[in-house]
Amino acid sequence: MPDTIKSSDDARAGNSPVRHAYRQLSDIEKRRVEAIKDHGQALLDEIAEEQGREFAIARTKIEEAVMWAVKGVTR
Repeated sequence: MPDTIKSSDDARAGNSPVRHAYRQLSDIEKRRVEAIKDHGQALLDEIAEEQGREFAIARTKIEEAVMWAVKGVTR
């Protein structure tokens, strides 16, 4: 398994092929990012066993919502 870096870790800047520069997050921002991801994961876990197009779309939208929320905190 490759080394992992927590999304709230300041070392994440060296692990991105897309974003060329990161700013350091405050402790509050780090907690917000973790909370957003935790809530998103909890919702994904809640519907993990569900099948069908609606749930597939819901999973995609949850992932997208988490991505945009984290982007909003970290910009």
